[in-house]
Amino acid sequence: MYEIEISPVAMAHLRALSGRERRVIIDGIQKQLSHQPFEETRNRKRMRPNPLAPWELRLGTLRVYYDIDESGAEKVLVRAVGVKVRHQVTVAGEVIKL
Repeated sequence: MYEIEISPVAMAHLRALSGRERRVIIDGIQKQLSHQPFEETRNRKRMRPNPLAPWELRLGTLRVYYDIDESGAEKVLVRAVGVKVRHQVTVAGEVIKL
């Protein structure tokens, strides 16, 4: 089972969302990333190089960007949380180009 750590920056991103959106993200992180976060699924995928993180978890219009500690520590670090509308991802009120 992987330990999940949410970075201080991602915590600030979470605080900017509604309570319902936060609950969806926390539940999704626990269900999707605690076991085999490195395995691509319909909602998890490795991304092209970008400024946020190498992995993305899709939860409806919500996105969780994370990294996996591959040194054997079995840890997932959530780096950013955002909302995707059409082709734009907004993180903490700022549009990010991926």
